Amino acid sequence: MRKNICGIQQIGVGVSDAQAAWKWYRQQFGMDIKVFEDTAVAELMLPHTDNQTRERYAALAMNFEGGGGFEIWQHTGMESRPPVFDVQMGDLGIGICKLKCRDVGRAYATHKERGLDVLGDLSNDPNGNPHYYIRDPYNNIFEVVANDNSYRKQKSLTGGVLGAVIGVSNMDEAKKVYADILEYDDVVFDQTENFKDFNGLPGAGQKYRRVLLRHSKNRMGPFSNLLGPTEIELVQAIDRPGRKIYEDRIWGELGFIHLCFDIIGMNHLKSECKEKGFPFTVDSSSDSSTFDMGKAAGSFSYIEDKDGTLIEFVETHKIPIMERLGIYMDVTKRDQEKPLPDWMLSFMKFGRVKD
Repeated sequence: MRKNICGIQQIGVGVSDAQAAWKWYRQQFGMDIKVFEDTAVAELMLPHTDNQTRERYAALAMNFEGGGGFEIWQHTGMESRPPVFDVQMGDLGIGICKLKCRDVGRAYATHKERGLDVLGDLSNDPNGNPHYYIRDPYNNIFEVVANDNSYRKQKSLTGGVLGAVIGVSNMDEAKKVYADILEYDDVVFDQTENFKDFNGLPGAGQKYRRVLLRHSKNRMGPFSNLLGPTEIELVQAIDRPGRKIYEDRIWGELGFIHLCFDIIGMNHLKSECKEKGFPFTVDSSSDSSTFDMGKAAGSFSYIEDKDGTLIEFVETHKIPIMERLGIYMDVTKRDQEKPLPDWMLSFMKFGRVKD
């Protein structure tokens, strides 16, 4: 099976209290569909955990509006640390998670009314698209972006993950991963200036190069309709060198720990990444054909971009449809590029967590 990037499956969010964080994400972003919940030892991530196995809790939460999910992640065998410095725009790594939203004005007004930490004003990005930024109680920043692509309209203020804002040190080197391997080949804008819509963000008032990338071809795969189209925004600080957000820390500590893509054709992807200078740093399929995570199963791998930002790839083999009734879906037994029918995905609503 050839390589196929199907969409952003999830963004990893490292927090100090996973249950409290998940409740906040349900209430503010509608991330209330539980795909899996699991407590185990991260045995395969040694290259990114100081060569030690780490106990952890992880839950994958999604929003039926569509978009990627949150892998809410907490170290349980150690106390997770925040960044060792005050992170600004353009520092190296995933700085902001983008969320899709059908009604940005309504979401902005409601988040303000609730007294949440909204950063700056409702404004337009360089492409004229309305958006705003909001910080959660764990110092993670989210960008709420106007986007009409909805899988199923919900009452939630936002949908799921639309993409990420990633700090890079060299734009041309960064594109070797994001534009080439990940196939974000459509440059929406590429500008260098002091951006007014960054007002309210850490590092606002400085000069940045900012490139917004989208994919020109529709993503195809079992979950492509649910995950929807996505975008990556690369930000390079011009007046100062960026620092690595995970400097002197390990994977899974506080912040956005990785960006995960749902893919098909892991072996082909492995060959391509190695050939292009970004070999897998973690590869679950090297030990077994399927890796179990609670009630979900598949294979996963990681690469690093030139600045050490972690990109995860997951090839899904099995997911729970109605976990309480023991009903699971083996997605390997069907056309891998054909989207799952809506009636089948609708069973995921039975995994909704209510407060």
